[in-house]
Amino acid sequence: MTQELKKNTPENFEFLKGDKVLWMCIIVISVFSVFPVYSASSNLVYIVNNGTTTGHVIKHMIFVILGLGIMRAVEAIKYEYIGKLSSIMLSITIVLLVITLFSGQTIEGASASRWLKIPGTPISFQPSTFAYLTLIIYLCRYLTKKIQRERLPIENIIYIFGPILIVFFLVAKDNGSTALMLIMVSICILIVGQLNWKYIVGFISTAFVASGLFVFMILGTNLKTGNRVHTWLSRIETFTSTKITRHVEDESLKTKNYQTSQAKAAIVNGGITGKGPGKSALKQMLPQSASDFIFAIIVEEYGLVGAFFLLLMYFIMVIRIVIIASKMPAFFGSLLVLAIGIMIFVQLSVNIAVATNLIPVTGQPLPLISYGGTSMLVTYLQLGIILNVSSRIQTYNEEGLRKKQNVNTEEVNDIA
Repeated sequence: MTQELKKNTPENFEFLKGDKVLWMCIIVISVFSVFPVYSASSNLVYIVNNGTTTGHVIKHMIFVILGLGIMRAVEAIKYEYIGKLSSIMLSITIVLLVITLFSGQTIEGASASRWLKIPGTPISFQPSTFAYLTLIIYLCRYLTKKIQRERLPIENIIYIFGPILIVFFLVAKDNGSTALMLIMVSICILIVGQLNWKYIVGFISTAFVASGLFVFMILGTNLKTGNRVHTWLSRIETFTSTKITRHVEDESLKTKNYQTSQAKAAIVNGGITGKGPGKSALKQMLPQSASDFIFAIIVEEYGLVGAFFLLLMYFIMVIRIVIIASKMPAFFGSLLVLAIGIMIFVQLSVNIAVATNLIPVTGQPLPLISYGGTSMLVTYLQLGIILNVSSRIQTYNEEGLRKKQNVNTEEVNDIA
């Protein structure tokens, strides 16, 4: 009887490979995401005149189910193989970024041509999101190999900083916030990956100078038209001007800062318990309410109580990622989990900071919540890799224990 109960416990469900607590957090957040997306998608229907609320929520649910399926499928592949293929995957995504640079499309009125359409299909995706992930996996793999063999300075420059800067400049043209996050996460990985500090400091200095020259070149030439530099500067100027002149009635600033003003109004309107599911009063007045500013709609409809619950789920998810990284004996697995955890945490923090007007508008989605395809599926892919690593921890520990026992046995035989 006891054995039967043990077999039926969640810990023994074969379809939930890896960390069960992390699985539960992902499922809870995924299910919860359906409700704010259904409510906020009315903005796309009545303001943007795109589809129906039912159609959008069905599309979102399909992406959730597909994402969970991808996450489960990734668990079946040894993460070591993903690392070995990282160079090839990075090369492919760089080629896609170059193609997007010349033939990217504008989606739903966005001013950035960061989308690439698959020929013969109505499907479009953002190569920058995939490039971000493949670059991080590549860096983790390279730093692991560097520990096994000391690399020459020229090798570090070519094989670490070269790919980072190439991806950065290709992404920065149309997606400055993602490019900046890419640099930040890459530096964190280089530090955790035990790269010599002289390389890290040199890279930070080089990246700063290169970025300054890039912006200066864009602003000083006709290349300013058709890129995002003027948008970045406008957002920063609006943000700083609003902070400095927040007590001054400036109509131009109010117009430029319309999104954050509506987001703050939605958060204040939510109060402690919120207005209730689907009862947001500002969802149709807040641009990107189903994606970039969906956190504000969540607070308005579910209040601080709902926001606290969601943040608690994210907090537990991040803690479990750190625990998995600390328990994984293999350096590559541990570094990879920590790197992906940093990516998710940075994206989460940036989205909430924008909604609460702590930083300028960036256009980063809320992980597992915001309406959209590419970013959501890549997040599920990232979490699938983490769960893959967590499912291998016990195997590594058993192999280590077996090797230790074999060594002890050999020592006893030698003594005998």
